[in-house]
Amino acid sequence: MRPGRAEPAPPRPRPGTGTVTISFAGPDRAWAAWIGDRLRRRGVRVDRRRWDPPAGVPLAGLLSGLRTAGPVLMVLSAPYFEAGGRTRDEWERALRDIAAADPSGFAAVSVTSVPVPAATAALRPVDLTALGAEEAERRLLARLDLPADPLPERVDDVRYPASRPDVWGLVPRHNPRFTGREALLAAAHRLLRDAGRVTLHGMSGVGKTQMATEYVYRFGPEYDVVWWVHAESRATCRRRLAELAPALGLRTGEEYGMRVRAVRDALRRGEPYSRWLLVLDGADEPDQIHDLLPAGPGHVLVTSRNPDWAEHGSELLEVPVYTREESVAFVRRRAPRLSGPEADQLAEALGDLPLLLDQTAGWLDESDLPVGEYLALLEAGTADDVLRVSADFPLAYRTAWTILLESLRAAVPESVDLLRLCTFFAPGHVPVHLLRKLPREGLPPSVARLLTDPALWAAAVDQLRRYSVVRVEPHEADPAREVLYLHRVVHGFVRAELPEDTARELADVVRRALAAADPGKPSSPALWPAYAEIVPHLKHAQVLASEDPGVQRLVLNCLRYLYLSGEYAAGGKLGGRAMDAWRALLGESHPRIWELTYHYANLLRAVGDYDRTMRIERAAADHLRRQRGERDPAYLRALGGLAADLRGLGRYAEALEMSERVLTAYRERLGEDDTATVNARNNVAVSLRLLGRYEDACRLNSATLAARRALLGDRHPWTLNSEHAYALDLRLLGRYGEATAVQEPSLRVVRETLGPDTVQALRAQHNLAMCRYAARDLDDAGRYFADALERAVHILGDRDPLTLILAVGQSCFAREHGDAERARALSAAVVAAYEETLSPDHPYAVGARANHALALHRAGDPRGALELARAARAGMAARLGPGHPWTLGCALNEAALRAVAGDTERAAALSRDTADRAARVLGPAHPFTGSALRGLAADLRALGRADEADRARERALDEAGHGGPARRYWDFEPHRT
Repeated sequence: MRPGRAEPAPPRPRPGTGTVTISFAGPDRAWAAWIGDRLRRRGVRVDRRRWDPPAGVPLAGLLSGLRTAGPVLMVLSAPYFEAGGRTRDEWERALRDIAAADPSGFAAVSVTSVPVPAATAALRPVDLTALGAEEAERRLLARLDLPADPLPERVDDVRYPASRPDVWGLVPRHNPRFTGREALLAAAHRLLRDAGRVTLHGMSGVGKTQMATEYVYRFGPEYDVVWWVHAESRATCRRRLAELAPALGLRTGEEYGMRVRAVRDALRRGEPYSRWLLVLDGADEPDQIHDLLPAGPGHVLVTSRNPDWAEHGSELLEVPVYTREESVAFVRRRAPRLSGPEADQLAEALGDLPLLLDQTAGWLDESDLPVGEYLALLEAGTADDVLRVSADFPLAYRTAWTILLESLRAAVPESVDLLRLCTFFAPGHVPVHLLRKLPREGLPPSVARLLTDPALWAAAVDQLRRYSVVRVEPHEADPAREVLYLHRVVHGFVRAELPEDTARELADVVRRALAAADPGKPSSPALWPAYAEIVPHLKHAQVLASEDPGVQRLVLNCLRYLYLSGEYAAGGKLGGRAMDAWRALLGESHPRIWELTYHYANLLRAVGDYDRTMRIERAAADHLRRQRGERDPAYLRALGGLAADLRGLGRYAEALEMSERVLTAYRERLGEDDTATVNARNNVAVSLRLLGRYEDACRLNSATLAARRALLGDRHPWTLNSEHAYALDLRLLGRYGEATAVQEPSLRVVRETLGPDTVQALRAQHNLAMCRYAARDLDDAGRYFADALERAVHILGDRDPLTLILAVGQSCFAREHGDAERARALSAAVVAAYEETLSPDHPYAVGARANHALALHRAGDPRGALELARAARAGMAARLGPGHPWTLGCALNEAALRAVAGDTERAAALSRDTADRAARVLGPAHPFTGSALRGLAADLRALGRADEADRARERALDEAGHGGPARRYWDFEPHRT
């Protein structure tokens, strides 16, 4: 039964048909399941039996034992005849004695194209290979003399084995030599069905990846989605999960983090597919990637050397070395010239390790060397072994590998050159097609010959493949490109044995290949797959040691790609290593250092490390100003980055001063309408808004929007960002109708152009919710608030800056409209997040505490609420001054809470001061000013000063346009910096 769906009730049994026993080899389980499903649908009883004949029992007796109350249907394939190690002659005799003597009792279907024993003709097998599902079913039913009348259509629970799942991603090629592991595969299937997450763990070389691959091909028909993830690092894991988003039909932004969260959310909900399987291969660092794994109705299969996956909700299934029986069976399939005793001796010498057995048996099968002589060589070399891969590895490993390498060198010397080149890529998938595009000038002669002679290249690849040194895998985007899979153990051994001068020479070749593959435009999402293919190999190619400008440009472009795609952690690590390496290599003042500083600072800023980024950017800006002057583009870029750091730290006045300097310089150098000038104007507006100068910000954003429409068009992401900024400013000015008129159509375009789950769409939806809320359209506002926050949590995570902004809006709405406990919980979470990620005295943390004071008040804690409100006003005044709109908002709330507490005199004094300041800062007609005046009127009336209260109310009506009696609180609203 497939995960996530109940098995349908079978139809009533067909009279007189009896029970059909389906006999199949383990690898053909999918065929047996499909055949059984086709028969059950027509009322036929089915008994599926895996064919696993024990040694020493006559084959004819075993076949006779299959025959019970009904016919036996044998599923013929190579594994069926290889099971149990029986010879072709044994099969011929048994089939003649049993099947031929009982033609009505035995039938067969063939699911293989390889030759089978001639005596199978007595079974009259029907060939199901290369057929569509309908024709295969027709032939099956005809062979069993069953009617093939059309049945009512339904969603099939069992997929036709020859058809792939709807979504199928980068699964390795099926290994026709896979041997044994039947109990482990059955256990994995059972554990996945019961627990949903299983880790195949064991030492290197035991065949974890091969077992996972076999699981996919054997049980793949049970799933609608099968997605293979190379999980050696967090960055590669995130990339592969992000690439699943378009395969699932999800519309999101291009940034990987957003796509990953959208994928996790879709898999968790089981929409559009509930029957999914993720395979995380080589996931040796569970602490780094466990949070990326989805929950939900599907399954996650992990391969790892690390049993710590048990601490992250995964069942463990240890993959040991082969049993001796499995070793012997595998060696005899891999090297048919070896006898059973010879295979046993080889398995003993090599410790039953599948990787080493595969490589050694493949070589021995083509060699004339007697097995006894090979074993003698192995034994003689073991005493001298000093290299040991791990404590669990056979001591003979180094000797066996030395023998194998010598054999490769003797047969096709270039195969060793290619293998050595591969070790300067990361272990695992090696994009050797990049080498083929490399200019030949200046290459070492052996490498040049290899790359210029297609026949020689093909011979080298084929020799490595035949000896199982590498696997040839399909490229995820272009099947015509070559990708080799090199096991980490082989990679480490070959690399460790290289002479130093050879290593330097080959590293330079791979560096040049990576640089030549640089698309040169990391800002284009269409080119991100090319960068994703390059980045994992930078470390192994030692790119940071190169003085080649092309290689250094590649590093900078990769950093830019990592930033734009959201791979901040991986980018930060690369940037930090590059800073250390290039300072030592190039010197502190080299121009490359300042370019690197810009990219590195962006990555640090993206994860909120504003203090560190500010120090880096300030040092860069000071040096560039002294060295190049204040009009230099690199200096202006560094200064713009420093302004962004200051905004992140809540130092808005300093940020404005720097942003204005950058804008002035760009205006003088490039003119008013250059893209750089327009972007600088946008940044000035951000600082103005954060300072509470909403009118100035609105005027500047209006001009920026017009310029971007002219330069970039109406649907460009930057134009849509400017529409949002302009609508936000209009709302902050109290011009709610105008804000809605801009934001509503803009939201529609953002969803159509960029997708509904992008940052831009969520931000626009939140602003529209705030517009609706201000206009008292509570139904729409509540729906928009809740939907945006739910999407953000699943797509961005609960600590993303935008998610926190949306959580603030949802908390304030819930507080005022009936869900005080949810408001309090959300508010507390926001306070904790801002205090942890920023600082307790950051304006956002202070504002969040101001909101939390109101949540406490609603929850029945008036004393705690007043204390927190008073502290919030003092904290905001200390950071931003007494006249900042956020300080005035804190004062308005404190006055309201004082009035509730009976401290009416001080409430009235604070309300009057707040109203006067608001009239000067925001204008007498601003809605906030009206709220402050209404609060003052309420306080004065409570003090018995009715005439003054009436005048305050009339002033609110005349100036702010609202003289109603209701007193409204102020909600702090953080903004993107």
